[in-house]
Amino acid sequence: MTENAQQQPPAPDSELPTQYAPADVEGPLYERWVERGYFEADAKSDKPPFTVVIPPPNVTGSLHLGHAFEHTLIDALTRRKRMQGFETLWQPGMDHAGIATQNVVERELGKEGKSRHDLGREAFVERVWQWKGESGGQISGQMRRLGDGVAWSRERFTMDEGLSQAVQTIFKRLYDDELIYRAERIINWCPGA
Repeated sequence: MTENAQQQPPAPDSELPTQYAPADVEGPLYERWVERGYFEADAKSDKPPFTVVIPPPNVTGSLHLGHAFEHTLIDALTRRKRMQGFETLWQPGMDHAGIATQNVVERELGKEGKSRHDLGREAFVERVWQWKGESGGQISGQMRRLGDGVAWSRERFTMDEGLSQAVQTIFKRLYDDELIYRAERIINWCPGA
């Protein structure tokens, strides 16, 4: 290299920015990690397993500061376990929040001057799934912006085929073991439903 080439300043477009712009760096980097499967777990691995299931956020809203705090702690823990050689799975998912979701969808219908009875059962259920797609997409987007190191290929929804059956099986087992019971009081009741 000649002495003149060493003294020339870098081209203007190759200068480092004066401030860090996280959106320009973190989003593309995170998506590259997801595409490369860095957060996926191999069920056939010989490594010791470490698994965390997200307490699933309700599909009725968006993440709040409590979720952000919880996700930050779980993310730090799962990344540390990966570095320690564990086959780590952070399982993402969302809860259907049946009564709350029904209320949200019914409120939206009310703005249109309709009720669930106007739609009928099938059309109302279809509308609920539409709401889940919109709200659930918002929650997934927030988790991506947080940089959650979850195994997106394993994302689940409590009403998914198979998962719903697993939930029923576990509730039955808990009931048989007398760890949950049915009593006279209604505890999951909403006056709007």
